[in-house]
Order: sequence, then C-alpha cells, then structure tokens
Amino acid sequence: MNTTLSSRQSTLLVILRMIIGWHFLYEGIAKMIIPGWTSAGYLQSAQWIFAPIFQAMARSAVTVAVVDALNIWGLMLIGIGLLLGVFTRAAGIAGIGLLAVYYISNPPFISTSFGVPLEGHYLFVNKTLVEMAALAVLVIFPTERYFSMDRFLAYWLSRRKQKASKDTEKQVEPVQPAAADVKRRELLKYLMTIPILGAFIYGTIGKYRWEKVNAITGATIKISDFKLTDLRGDLPCGEIKGKRISRIIAGGNLIGGWAHSRDLIYVPSLFKAYNTEYKVFETLQLAEKAGVNTINILYTQFPLINKYKRIFGSKLQTVSQIHPTKEDIYSHVDKVIDSGVDLIQIQGNCCDWRVRDGEMDVLAKCIDYIRKQGYPIGLGAHSIQALRACDEAGILPDFYMKTLHHDQYWSAHPKERRIPFSVDGERSLDHDEFHDNMFCLFADETIEFMRQKNIPFIAFKVLAGGAIHPKDGIRFAFENGADFVCIGMFDYQVVEDVNIALDILSDIPKRTRMWCA
Repeated sequence: MNTTLSSRQSTLLVILRMIIGWHFLYEGIAKMIIPGWTSAGYLQSAQWIFAPIFQAMARSAVTVAVVDALNIWGLMLIGIGLLLGVFTRAAGIAGIGLLAVYYISNPPFISTSFGVPLEGHYLFVNKTLVEMAALAVLVIFPTERYFSMDRFLAYWLSRRKQKASKDTEKQVEPVQPAAADVKRRELLKYLMTIPILGAFIYGTIGKYRWEKVNAITGATIKISDFKLTDLRGDLPCGEIKGKRISRIIAGGNLIGGWAHSRDLIYVPSLFKAYNTEYKVFETLQLAEKAGVNTINILYTQFPLINKYKRIFGSKLQTVSQIHPTKEDIYSHVDKVIDSGVDLIQIQGNCCDWRVRDGEMDVLAKCIDYIRKQGYPIGLGAHSIQALRACDEAGILPDFYMKTLHHDQYWSAHPKERRIPFSVDGERSLDHDEFHDNMFCLFADETIEFMRQKNIPFIAFKVLAGGAIHPKDGIRFAFENGADFVCIGMFDYQVVEDVNIALDILSDIPKRTRMWCA
C-alpha cells in the first residue's frame, strides 16, 4: 500500500497530532499541579453498566491513589509522545485506550445524563469519542515520519548500525526508507517540536498563576477547602421521618439571588454574578465536607442540584418548596418527586396566602396527597397566624418550617405597626412599615406556639436577611426551640457558620422546648 502523503496532508496530520498531544499533556499537568486533585468524584459519578466497577474503585483509597497516578502520568506521557512525535504510534494507541475508559465510565447515552460545568449535553458522540477517532487516524497513517523525534531516532539508530557494521566488517541490513533519506540539514526540522513544548510549559505556568484552575473536566475539578481544617468538630444531626438531617441546613436564596437587601437594589444581581455554576458547586461540596447534608431549594433549582450530585457523586438531601394553588394543587408535588426530592415543604408565603384567602382546603388536600406518596411533608410560614389556623383545622405536618428571628436591629419596624400576613406583600417606603426587612413579625408568639408542639421545627430567615450576625441569630433560634436552622451561606461563610453552630449546640444554657428531632 502506498503510504506517501502529500505535503498538505502530512502537515495537517502533524498539526492534528500536536493539538491532541497538547490537550493530553495539559490535562495531565493540570491534575498534577492542582493541590489534592483526585479522580474519586469522577469515579463515584460513573454511570452505565460499568458504574459498579468504577464506584467500587472510588471506595478504596489505595485504588484511587493508583488511578490518580496512572491518570496523571498516562496523560502526560501520551501528550509528550504525540507533541514531540516520540513513540508516536504507541502513544496514539495508549491514548485511544485511556479515552475509551473515560467514555465507558460516563457515556452520552439516552439512559445517562452526565454533565460537567461549562459543557453541554451530547447524544452518543461527545468530544471524547471524537478525539478517539482522531487518534485512530493518526495511528493508521504514518505520521511518525513527519516533524517527529521518531524520524530523528530512526536516522540516529541507522547511523549507529552502519558504524557498528564497518567496525566488525559485517553485512549491513538495508536501511529503511524512513531513515535512509534523512540529511543532516533536515535535523533542525525534526527538532521543531521542542520549541513548541517550551511554549506549552511557559503558557501552562502562566495560565495556572492567573486562574488557579486548569482543564475544566469532570475528572479535574478541584474544590477549594476554605480552611476545613479549622472545623471544631462534627456537625450533629436530627431525624425527620427516618431522614437524618444536619442541624444546619443550607438555604437556596443565595443561589437564586433572593437577597432581601431592602433598598440596596444591586445586591441580588451581585449574588447572581458571584454564584456562578462552578461557585455553587464549590460551595455545596464545601458545605458537605463541613457536615451539612441537606439544602432547602425551590423546585426550579433541581436541574442545577441534580447536575452537582451527578458530577460529584453527592448524597446531598433536598427539602423542596412547593406552591399549590386552588387551580393547581398537585403538579408541583409531582415535579419535585420526579426530580428526586427527599422532603417536601409547602412554601411559607403559599401557606400564608392560602390561609389569608380562605383556601385552607388546598393545604389539606396537598398534604394528604404528599403523604400518600410516602414523603415527609412540612408546612412553612412567615406568619404565625397561618400555622395557628392550620393547627386549629387539624392540618398537621411532619415538620414545621417557620421564620424565627428577634427584632433588635435597625431596619426592623415597630411591633405596633406589624400586620399579620404582610410579609412578602407590598413594600412600603415608610421605615415603620414592612419593607422587605422582617420575616418573623411576632417572634414571641412563634416561640410559644412551637413550645406546645412535639413536631420537628426548622427555623429559617434566622439572620433576617443579613441584618443579624450569625452568632446572634443562630443562638436565638436554637435557644428558642428550633431543631434545625436553615441559613444561606456563601462559600467563605460555611466553615465559620458551622463552627458557630457547634459552639452553640455544645453549650445551650436554656432552651424553651425539648428537642423534637
């Protein structure tokens, strides 16, 4: 078979070989220089028929260490081989094998749904399969003959053979064409890839110094620890209907951009700009490492949360808010169940409005429907009057989710000007009326109501939308009967808030009710 290529064909194949080599080498170096990188999360998130094998590997620290080393050095050696043209064909075959492992661990099939930050969704063909096909082309065609160290090595070996043959006066085997037609003036051409390698190293170091993040792939994501070593203990858990829930529950407001920032109109946009998808993932993994095992979200946030869980193999539990109405009682319930919810909660303003508008039958029917599906159901509220009315009507949840905070902060309006059911209503320009500043209008009534109930109580809005310091707000909630505290946290606040909770839970001199979870 004639394997002679035209100048244009050989040039394009060499460019393709170098591009793939660059990519492999960069991925390998990225994994090496990112402190604490591990393939464990990638292995845990494996899908398809080989998932049990990969997930079993992730459970062994020794196996993970071996896989990490093979990953890093395999990628770098394959990359160097392709970039410089050293053992080119062997590097191409090894690259195909490594990519095949990546592909079968998380294939883009209809039955699987693996995704990574900044990447799209694929069907059968993804970038891994495309790169495998490109390597197959490089293996079949004799690209090692062009702009490669392989050609230089072949020339050098042939010269050694000739010299040895003359010294021993033995018959010299015919020299292969790939080496025989090499001239000294061509050596510079063979070494052209070395400056490219130097440029690669220089660019990689510069990029790492600038971004501190490299090669954003599922296997390369590294989450910052934000001084997890400063944690002062293990966050305790309670239980709701067989679900073990951490005493601190992550809130979803900061992810969604609901800042409750009064007249600071830029803050919601700032929240959204800061909490990019990658930053949300970073925050959630940090929270899990700190012991927070549950998050409260809206049902519209499930795609993001489920994507996070797939990527990192997370077991994060969800409490999802729903908003049943007289016209549509059940569809939100079905949506969150289909999304994989763990606990369901009727949204606070929804409960308030259904009671206010005389539609309590909506709440009763919704709770009954959820119970028949076998899920724990919570009743949320901002207004204690709503929970009282539900209690009197015999509507009892598996847990309460109620706002609880004191009013000792500047933007709180006077008690005599507080109107039941006004939270989430119109915002007044008068400081002495509701202006998105108070979420528990009658804290003393909330505390007294909960004291009489042997039902788990999750307190939320304990910081009054950022007006109260966590040390003050978390203590107030736990001392006044909360079994759990739901609090929105940025990544840099997670360790501090968990430590505050640990300090408070280890020393509560007074508490208004018994622990109910």
